[in-house]
Amino acid sequence: MSQLEIQNISRVFPGKKGTQTQALTPIDFNVNENDFVTILGPSGCGKSTMLRIIAGLDHPTTGQVLLDGKRITGPGADRGMVFQSYTLFPWLTVEQNICFGLREKGMSAAEQKERSAYFINRVGLKGFEQHFPKQLSGGMQQRTAIARALANDPKILLLDEPFGALDNQTRLLMQELLLGIWESAQKTVLFVTHDIDESIFMANRIAVFSARPGRIKTEIKVNLPHPRHYTVKTTPEFMELKARLTEEIRAEAIAAEQR
Repeated sequence: MSQLEIQNISRVFPGKKGTQTQALTPIDFNVNENDFVTILGPSGCGKSTMLRIIAGLDHPTTGQVLLDGKRITGPGADRGMVFQSYTLFPWLTVEQNICFGLREKGMSAAEQKERSAYFINRVGLKGFEQHFPKQLSGGMQQRTAIARALANDPKILLLDEPFGALDNQTRLLMQELLLGIWESAQKTVLFVTHDIDESIFMANRIAVFSARPGRIKTEIKVNLPHPRHYTVKTTPEFMELKARLTEEIRAEAIAAEQR
């Protein structure tokens, strides 16, 4: 049984003077437990809209999303969300940000401290526990956001272009960090990106979106071995996948211009 079932969801946004914008055409898609799926597509194709629906931050016009057989109707602790923009509470320290959801669950102070310390160490922020977000680099803020999401032990981790605002070197380090955590923890991950290299490097399956209105045009398996190191990007297998995906995205860009 699939852990996440996307059943015939579409999304239409109302506009001015009775106009409508269709962001998503009906989509059926399943994500299995421990999958790492990247959603790849051109800008404005509805990738983030679908992720927000799964997170419960938006509602589909048609269809439904099930997590472990239960319909998603709003946000929940069973889904952890990391956004591209930095969404930490600026008045809380790194440790306090990570403990926020744990406190809301009613976890004891001792358990909160133990759990936050574990994930602070996992994401390489030991020594920065009492720093505030404004004292951190962009990469460190995203490490904190990932640690906060993982500390709540969600069934599925949702990431919306989380490294898009980072410089190339930091982005690569963050990719390796997240992939390493997934390889050890085997958490189900759904990761939105428009970067082809990133989509291949991170995933065991890629869902390619069409231009708007978005639909899943094709699914591609990534059979590169684990653990992965950035040097895998120089292998013939990686380059073959990159060429195929580049052509898929190029075709959608051309189709979008002709509409």
